[in-house]
Amino acid sequence: MGIKQYNPTSPGRRAGSVSDFSELTDKRRRPTKCLLEPKKKTGGRNHHGKITSWWRGGGHKRMYRLIDFKRRNDSGRAVVQAIEYDPNRSCHIALIEYPDKTRSYILAPAGLKAGDWVESGEQVEPKPGNCMPLKRIPVGMDVHNIEMMPGQGGKLVRSAGSSARLVAREGDWATLLLPSGEMRQVRVECRATIGQLGNADHQNIQIGKAGRKRHMGRRPHNRGTSMNPIAHPLGGGEGRSGGGRHPCSPWGKLAKGGKTRSPRKNSNKRILRRRRSVRYGRQVIRSK
Repeated sequence: MGIKQYNPTSPGRRAGSVSDFSELTDKRRRPTKCLLEPKKKTGGRNHHGKITSWWRGGGHKRMYRLIDFKRRNDSGRAVVQAIEYDPNRSCHIALIEYPDKTRSYILAPAGLKAGDWVESGEQVEPKPGNCMPLKRIPVGMDVHNIEMMPGQGGKLVRSAGSSARLVAREGDWATLLLPSGEMRQVRVECRATIGQLGNADHQNIQIGKAGRKRHMGRRPHNRGTSMNPIAHPLGGGEGRSGGGRHPCSPWGKLAKGGKTRSPRKNSNKRILRRRRSVRYGRQVIRSK
């Protein structure tokens, strides 16, 4: 995969870049109709009509592709029909067909192309695209689409270019090093897919202009310091100001320094190393 730069015919073209979609089988290929579902837009509002996720709305219409995150079909080798674009996620997806003629979409790892085969189960070869329990994966391999509970479906490491590493296995628990730097344990019965996800250059794409963000369904994000004092605690003042207080929401709730993760989560005790680091002088100590 590569990044395409256009001729600087306008400020948006000069600053922006796009993917060349070289990994896709056919850029004009239509998605499989039986694996599509309508995707309703919410505009960031919950079932009460109240905005709970700001700066969302508009954007291009999308159909949701049904992705097989569980990979529980162990009937045999599935042939990769095509590598397709998915507007709902950063990585590409692969259309596979099993021997019984059933089709499904999976996340496409790097290097997978049309004509290859993938399979899932306990006694399969540990090659990119194959799905197997963590107890059968050799230590040191890169994996993605990892389950947190057996049979739940992949929850961890699903974005473009990402992968986790299986660093240890002891008893009923496997230790994973996640892309964020967090180290956590999951059950060895949980399934994961071998390899690194494709479309790794996604992070290098420059949006270039505000209109592309609007096509993605993202509305303008304005600062509290740019508002009137009646609309935000940080607003007002002559000219540009720093707000005069710590960052907060329009209702005065402090935005930094507070913990947002629930202390009652059962998976907290399985986190061996947090992804955030706390600095004490010159020494960096990982918080637990």
